[in-house]
Amino acid sequence: MECSERHILDKRTEEDLEKLKLEEPDRTIYEKILKNWDSIAKPLDGMGRFETIIAQIGAILGTDEIDISKKAVIIMCADNGIVEEGISQSGQEVTAAVAAQMGKGASSVGKMAAKAGADTIPVDIGINGKEQIAGVLDRKIRCGTGNFNKEPAMTREEAVRAIFTGIELVEECKKKGYQILATGEMGIGNTTTSSAVAAALLRCEPDEVTGRGAGLCDEKLQRKKRMIIEAVKKYDLYKTDPLTVLETVGGLDIAGLVGVCIGGGVFHIPIVLDGVISMVAALLSERMVQGTIRYLIPSHKGKEPAVEKLMNALKLEPVIDGRMALGEGTGAVMMFSLLEMALCVYHKRTLFSDINVEQYERYS
Repeated sequence: MECSERHILDKRTEEDLEKLKLEEPDRTIYEKILKNWDSIAKPLDGMGRFETIIAQIGAILGTDEIDISKKAVIIMCADNGIVEEGISQSGQEVTAAVAAQMGKGASSVGKMAAKAGADTIPVDIGINGKEQIAGVLDRKIRCGTGNFNKEPAMTREEAVRAIFTGIELVEECKKKGYQILATGEMGIGNTTTSSAVAAALLRCEPDEVTGRGAGLCDEKLQRKKRMIIEAVKKYDLYKTDPLTVLETVGGLDIAGLVGVCIGGGVFHIPIVLDGVISMVAALLSERMVQGTIRYLIPSHKGKEPAVEKLMNALKLEPVIDGRMALGEGTGAVMMFSLLEMALCVYHKRTLFSDINVEQYERYS
């Protein structure tokens, strides 16, 4: 094989994943933060959902003195074998090319993250190439997945290793002092893998959750849908468990993001989700480790058709509705800026007592 793979001796198993139990975020702190919001000289719930999101962040971090100044987006980069079937405008070489730009901070997410005061952490978890990319962490599980039209995308062991890679990255970030993380991804063909996983988990018709991705023509869109329909039937995906769905039709980027989501719960770091691919990872993580959802914050509602159904399944409502479809973690990084603005109101709060006005009372 031309691709250079890192075979890491990893004793973590599926059983270790099943044993993971997550604590609930601190409810007392959550309630305290809501009371702090009510003391600010503004209409009750005047900051809308940002009040409960900030309370959620504080509960996860374990403090009402919230600081998210040290933040980063983890971008999982991987190739997908299903690209062989002509379901994308681009070839796999684009994944490595964009990852290289990420390593320089020159991609879209790098520019946005710099503006938002966030670091970018691009990760090669499965790019199909032998060269190590400057500025990109080498956590390669294998050199791209298999073509799920012909074989399962990866082995069960590889899927588990990819999940624990994501968990370990969150642990590393925790040790470095990061207070909040976002999810990002890059991988040609990953709207096909995410649509296949979504169809299986939601038990819906693939037509309902499969879109044009980066802009497919009608012919390639129909081919994309056909590949997913055939895979769901071939592997009987409506009747299997989430980990089997992931290993069969998922991607290494998705698997790594599953680990990032779970890692947020394990290490008490809020995780801001990006678009449809991150949402698929979020649903997988919640199905695998119950309670993960409490550590996840939605950012934006992308234009892929799966988003609506995934939001309903996750019971999450993204704040931004801009029909974005850029990926890379761009929507999540945009959310960082909105959270910082909300925190500015929270930290520099003007109280009712400061302006000699009687505080509003909450009656319901």
